[in-house]
This record gives sequence, C-alpha cells and structure tokens, in this order.
Amino acid sequence: MIQNSEAEQSLSATKRALIALEQMQAKLDGVEAARREPIAITGMGCRFPGNADSPEQFWQMLQMGVDAIGDVPDNRWDREAFFDPDPDAPGKMYTCKGGFLQDIVGFDHQFFGISAREAESLDPQQRLLLEVSWEALEHANCPPELLADSSTGVFVGICSNDYGKRLLNEGHCDRIDAFFSTGNALSLAAGRLSYMLGLNGPCLSVDTACSSSLVALHLATQSLRQGECSVALAAGVHLMLSPENTIAFSRTRMLDPDGRCKTFDASAQGYIRGEGCGVLVLKRLSDAQRDGDRILAVVRGTAVNHNGRSSSLISPSGLAQESVIHSALANGRVNPASVSYVQVQGTGTALGEPIEVGALAAVYGQNRRKDCPLTIGTIKTNIGHLEGAAGIASTISVVMAMQQGKIPPHLHFNTPNPNIEWDQLPLQVPTQLTDWTVPEGGKLLAGVSAFGFGGTNAHAIVEEAPNIPAQDTVSQLSEKSTYLLALSGKSPQALTQLVQRYLNYMKTFPTASLAGLCFYTNTGRSHHAHRLGVVAATAAELQAKLEGFAVGKVPLGWKSEQVSDRPKVAFLFAGEGAEYAGMARKLYESHPIFRAAFNRCSDIVDGALDRPLTDILFPLDGHAQPLTDLAYARPALFAVEYALWRLWSDWGVKPSAVMGQGVGEYVAACVAGVFSLEDALKLVVEREQPSPKPSAEAIHSIQDCIEYSSPQLPIVCSRTGQWATADVATPTYWSHVASVEKLADSIATLHQQGIGLFLEMSPRPSLTELGRQHCPERQEDWLPSLDPAKDDGDRLFTTVAKVYEAGVSINWRTFESDRPQQFLSLPSYPWQRKRFWVDCPSTNGYSSNAGRPRPNSNSSEIVQFDPSQLPNLQARLAESGQFSSEELALLPKLLQTVASLAPESEMRSSNGVRTSVEAALNLSGPKQLDRVGIETWIVQKIAGELGVEPSTIDPSQPFDSYGLDSVLAIGIASAAKQNFSIHVTPLMLLKYPTARQLANQLARQLEDSDTEVFEV
Repeated sequence: MIQNSEAEQSLSATKRALIALEQMQAKLDGVEAARREPIAITGMGCRFPGNADSPEQFWQMLQMGVDAIGDVPDNRWDREAFFDPDPDAPGKMYTCKGGFLQDIVGFDHQFFGISAREAESLDPQQRLLLEVSWEALEHANCPPELLADSSTGVFVGICSNDYGKRLLNEGHCDRIDAFFSTGNALSLAAGRLSYMLGLNGPCLSVDTACSSSLVALHLATQSLRQGECSVALAAGVHLMLSPENTIAFSRTRMLDPDGRCKTFDASAQGYIRGEGCGVLVLKRLSDAQRDGDRILAVVRGTAVNHNGRSSSLISPSGLAQESVIHSALANGRVNPASVSYVQVQGTGTALGEPIEVGALAAVYGQNRRKDCPLTIGTIKTNIGHLEGAAGIASTISVVMAMQQGKIPPHLHFNTPNPNIEWDQLPLQVPTQLTDWTVPEGGKLLAGVSAFGFGGTNAHAIVEEAPNIPAQDTVSQLSEKSTYLLALSGKSPQALTQLVQRYLNYMKTFPTASLAGLCFYTNTGRSHHAHRLGVVAATAAELQAKLEGFAVGKVPLGWKSEQVSDRPKVAFLFAGEGAEYAGMARKLYESHPIFRAAFNRCSDIVDGALDRPLTDILFPLDGHAQPLTDLAYARPALFAVEYALWRLWSDWGVKPSAVMGQGVGEYVAACVAGVFSLEDALKLVVEREQPSPKPSAEAIHSIQDCIEYSSPQLPIVCSRTGQWATADVATPTYWSHVASVEKLADSIATLHQQGIGLFLEMSPRPSLTELGRQHCPERQEDWLPSLDPAKDDGDRLFTTVAKVYEAGVSINWRTFESDRPQQFLSLPSYPWQRKRFWVDCPSTNGYSSNAGRPRPNSNSSEIVQFDPSQLPNLQARLAESGQFSSEELALLPKLLQTVASLAPESEMRSSNGVRTSVEAALNLSGPKQLDRVGIETWIVQKIAGELGVEPSTIDPSQPFDSYGLDSVLAIGIASAAKQNFSIHVTPLMLLKYPTARQLANQLARQLEDSDTEVFEV
C-alpha cells in the first residue's frame, strides 16, 4: 500500500487528471450502455384469430397465408339487427366481418383463485391476460412462482371495455355488483396480473388507442434499462363484445365495407376490426445471457411521440411518423439501411397509407441499395386490426419470421394503390412466403409501427437473436440411463389433458430430445396439486407409460387425490448389513453432488485407512472387493449414506426428523448437527481400526475430543425408540452402537410426529423392508434410495417420482443440473374453462342466447324450471330438512303463481344454494337457529358465493383457503345481518376465520341479542 501511494504521488498532476478523466469516461460509457442495452425477448404467448393459440400456431397460419376474417359470432351481438349497407343509416354498421377468437366465454377461474361470482363480472380481456401471460412465462421456461415478490414489471396495452357495456346494457344498474369496478376498470388489467403473480415492479395499463401495446413495449423497455425492473411483461389485449365502437367507426368510414384489410391495394377503403391477446417476456440482454435463457429476438430501440397539431385530431402526420422512426433507430443505434422489413400500421385508409409509406421511404430509403429494397407488409390482412393489441401482435409475427428466416405473405394485394409512388420508392410487398435474407455479415432487423387515432405514434426496432459464441454455449446434457418427467395439474382432468398434450407433442416431434423434454418440463413449469412422475430410459418407454396413464393404467401406488400440504419426511440411515461391493457406483459416476460428498469423506479418512475409500468401492478396473472387513465397510457405508443425504438435500428434500441404526445413527447425528463430518468419521473409523484394537479407554479418549452440539433436527434414539434427549450430545451416548430391536418403537415415534414419508438414505432398502412389515397399511410411504437388484438411476428416480407425487417440492434446477443446447417449446397448461358470460335481452339487438345456461352471482349453473321435475324438487327439499310439510304442500301452487308472474323465471338445478322457490318462501335463513343450523347456512352461503358444491367446503378450514376475499366477506356479512337480525361485520370473518368458529359466535350473539351486540 505504501509503495502504491508513493507511486501515485510520483505521477504528475497531468497524468493523475488523465486517469481521473478515464475513470469518469468509463462510468459514463457504462451509463450510456445501460441506457441503450438491447432487451431480450425470452418468451411469448398469444391468442389470435384463426385458432392461433400459440406463437408456433400463429406462424403456421401466417406462412400459409390464412385469412382468419369471419362473421360476427352469435354471442356478441345480433348481426342482422345491426347491419345496414347504407353507411349513413343511424345506429347501424355496414360490415359484419372481423377477426374473432373462438372461446372468450370460458375461463378457468379456480386455477387463478377467482370465485365464480367474480368471474362473471370479470372482463374477458382480463381473463385472457391471465391465461396468455401464464403461457408466455411457460414459453420462457420461467415458472411464474419464481417471480413472486420480485421487481417484475407489467405493461398492458388496452383501449376498450365492451364487457362493462354489456353488464350495463340499457341502464340495467342492477347488474352492478361488488366486482363490477375491479372486473372492468382498464387499470385492473395490469393490476390483476401483478396481483396474481405477486409482482412488485412497475404496473400500468396503457390506452393510446391503436398504439397502446407498442407503447407498452416501449415503456417496458425503458423501465428495464433504467433498472426499475429486472423482468417485464409487455402485453396487449382487445376484444369486441358490444357493437357501439363498430357503429362509431362505421360513421367515420374507417371500416372496409368488403370486410377485409386490403392494405396497399387500390380497392382498400379502410380496415376490418380484429381481436386477440399477446404477451412478451422481456429481460435485459446481459441478464438473459447470464441466466442461460432462450433468446427469441432482441428489441434494439423504441420511441413514442405525438402528431401535435395536425390537420385534425385523428389525422396522421407524416413528419411525426418520420420523427418517431428516426428516434427508435437512434435509440438502438441502428442504421436505417440495415433494416430489411417493416410491419406497418397499414390500416388501408386513403389518407393514411400514402402518408405512412412516404414516411417509411423517407427514413429507411436513405442510402439503400436498389437491389435491397425495404419489404413492407402487415398481418392485419390476416387477422384484422387488433387495435389495442395490434403492436404486440405485429412484434410477435416479426419474431417468428426471424426464427424461421421467412417473411409471411401479405394478403389481398392485387392492384397497387395509385396514390403511392411505387416506382420512386425502394419498397416491395411480399405476396407469397419469401426468404428473409440480408447481406453477408448482416443481421435480420425489422421495424414495427403503430399509430393511435388520438395521435400517439410508436415504433420499435427488433433484431434477430445474437449468436452465442462457442465458449459461452451451455453444456450438453451428460448421457443418462434414466430420465424423469414431472407433470401436474390443478385438477385430475387438467393432468389427464396435459398428458395427452405431451403424447401429441411426442408424436408430432418424434426426434425431440428426451433430455430436453424432461429438463424444460421439470424446470420451466409450475408444479400443482395433482402430480404424475414418469421414469423412463427411452422416448418410446416414456410414450408408452404416458399412453397407459391416459387410458387409466396408472402406475403402481399412484395416488389420484389432491396434494394439500407438503408431507413431513423422515430420513432413515441403515446400519451394518446394508453395504455391498460396488454399492452406488453408477450414482458416483453420474451425479457430481454425490461424487463430491463421497470424495470428501474419502479424503477425511484417507490417513486412517491403508486404502482410499474410492479404491475400495470404485476401483478403476471396475471390480470392487467384498466388504468383509468392518474397518472398511463401516466408513464406506457412512460415506454412501452421507452422500445420499447431500444429494437429496441438493434436490430440495429436507427431513423433518432423522433415524439411524448402527453406523447409520452416526450419519443421522451428523446431518442433524450433533457433530461435524470430520468428528463423525473419526468416531466411526477409530472404533474399527484393523490393528491393534483400541482399548475402551482409547475410545473414550477419542469421544472426549469430539465437539458436540445440540441437534438441529429431531432424532429418534435407536436404543429407546423415543426422541433423543440432551444426552445425544455427550460422549456417553456414543459409547456403544445400538441394535435394531427398538425399530417398532422408533416407527411409532415418527408416526406421532406426523411423518408422511419415510425415505431411506442407504444403499440397500433394509429399513424400508422392515418398515413395510411393521406398517403394511402404508406400503407406499416407505421409499428406498437404492437397491442392489435395480439400476441405481432407475431406483433413485422412481423414488424421486414418488416423493414428487406425494407433494414434496423438488428443486428441479439442481436436479436437472445440465442444460441442453436445444430449446423446446413444450405444450402449455390445459385450461379447465367454465362458461362465464352475461347474455343480454334480445330486444336491444345484443345476442340473447336464449335458453342457454349461464352463471349468476350465486351459482355456476341455471336452467329453466321443468314442471315434470316437481316431485324430484319436493323430495330434494324434504331431504334437506329445511322445510316443513306445510311448506312443501304449498310448493305446486307457489310455482304456478311464480310462473304466471314471470314466465321465464329461473331455478337453480342443484348445488344446494338458495333457489327462486326459497326466495319466494323467504326461507333464506336457517330453519334452526342453533350452531349446527347456522353453520349449515354459512357453508351454503359460501358455496353459493364461490359457485361450488357445499360438500367441498370444510367448516373447520379458514375462509381464505377457499379463495374467499374481502368483497365476498362483505356479502356474507350483509346476508347474515339481514337473516339473523344481529349485528355482523366483515371483520368478524377475520376474528372468527372458519365457518365453525363464526357459527359458534353467531349462536352466542343470538342467545345474548337482547342485551349484547358484538361489534368490531
């Protein structure tokens, strides 16, 4: 330090100043590099017209030139009622065409923990965002739970709320419930996504009309570069659920009467509307490369501006478009001449198209060689103009085109627009699938444009994924003899469908890497309650086992029930007799964690034995010697069991208790922290020195030198079969090794601790077999790690599969330690959708869908009452015990009266919640105001609010375990207050968090209601 100081002092003032300037410049360069760092696209999800439910399906549709425009679906609005070819007809539209999605009424509400009541009021745009965002994260090989509590940002382009219009159609304010505002506010489109995923980063919804989603991409890019978030979701969503906007756009002549986007064609008279959803997963390029992510493409630059005071509010500005393109290029430091393709706004309007093409030519035509014209096109000719989602849809199409090295055909281009000076511009429009080529050494670069009719313009520059230098490539998967595929769903039906999807995938891509299939499934997917672990050596074997499961041939011991809580696991360590020559050799050769732990043990005892443990068990010639000498057998057995513990621990499986027999008790005490690994091996080795035999005094002397500590895990004492006491941390306890005579007591002690799985850390299933004999009713709860009769990998992976199926969390990132080079886009989660849709009266021109079942605020199923079902209804009501014989006798007359007053009155078909008959009888409260009656009423009320069967509600479980939120709590408290005539507040559901506790409290209040009223 003194020499350095003297050296610095010897420098001249000028040199010191130059050094300081260089340091400052380096900092500035770093800041500038961060401000312009490319942003990696690591995952995508989409739902577009033409059944394009994934980026791969979207590309297939685009490359084939599919026109996905069709008629307005029946469930949107009455086409005939609103159609009139006269563009001046008031309240009408002159086209009934558009790009529509197939299923927007269905939603897997239970997957996202949303009640049936809330789901009905929830804008389908929000539903789409939830599903597609989940799929995008799966596509990025990023389990969504890994982002919980992270600074991940959410940026959503959205500009319509048609569902809210349906809910309030013709001023029906009675449709407004507690979920109306949260279900239909545009701000909640982003907010709900952050809430569902538990994200803490920036979160905002963006409405700049047709440029919304590309502006969202710009904001996400800026946020990443500024360090506000480490991951970002940039999304766009748009659905057409009511006719008002289409009528308005008809008035302004924006729509093409032929029902097609004929961009650049002489016959174009406007655009046609479309709908869909797209989501991009974004990371800083350096972070994506560090994490080994698949990089689909990179965003080099983005920019946003406004037209300013142009000729009118909604008129485009050529100068503003030129400016925003220049800014995006400068932001990414991209030469305009290097961009070879642009996804244009291209709405097909007579005014807009010449302006946009002129702006593109003015910027991208600079210094462009005539033999390298700029290719321009738009996917609007395939799927229509997605308005708020248009920019993201265009970006996804560009990324897929880069992946394939092809530019998709631009449809409906027959006669070039005469108002565009094609001969003077270096442009071309592809009318068929075209190779995307660039000069040698160049990169595929594309621009994406989006202009909002409010004047907000956006442009993005996208570049193909960088080539990974050879020295930075991810390691190839080492050859394995066994593979494990872990699949799961939130319901048995979802799991079965997921299995079928994987079967279809394997049949479609028969050469797909089995290693990659297992790696990306295990590490890149969330693991839900219903689980299946499949062990196979080949793709054919895996496919055969999946086919067997799909037809009901489940693996032996497989349990179909839902995993509710992670089971407690006990680690068992066997004693002498479990060892054998060459034990765990394949495990040693194939698993670095096991090998490192075993080698550490071998190094520790190297000076005490005349031969290394590695030479004893794993000789180079492959011929291991029999372990007849306990001086070698015991330390070798210890090392194998300790290495197994390290391997399981590395995979994320932690014991709640440990038990050992013989030398295994030393391992159990070691892993519980009673003494160090070095001290444990010292005790084991010194007990069995070959010659001379140590005296008892010598052994005691060794034990006295050991540093003991209180155990950090519960240990079962082998001598007593009870929990070890404080004496386990004393030399006296370790003065002798116990036998297995107390195994039955030990097992009983573990059962009392609530142990659900017994996992043996031994080379032979010694304790497993004994445990199964003592607990024949729990055969599948005893699991060995190894078995000399089976291949090491097959036995171990089979046990991992069983542990996984039992609900234990596996650290798949460490289990799958090697990453394959080939990335796979695997099947997405199979949503279990139910119908949630508000039908409107046919008198207003909306589609009525008369007679179709729909959910309402209290039930997920409603049907018209059938008089022939009267006897069944009477019997069901009688069985409920809630109605007297006199009330049941009045039922036929009551139904007749209700029918005469409301011919279309509806009755709920099942699920035990309140029916219109009960409402008419005013029998909403329990017939018996005792604790049992109140509890029954509470359970039925909760079931009605959530749209589930009352039998699924456990009155002893907390309310929040059902997904009961504060809004539903308000409704339940209000109903209880009305029915029981006592003061009930929502806060009572916090103070008494189960149906049983709340019922007890309400029963007490009813008894004391004259003198005491509970109030929080």
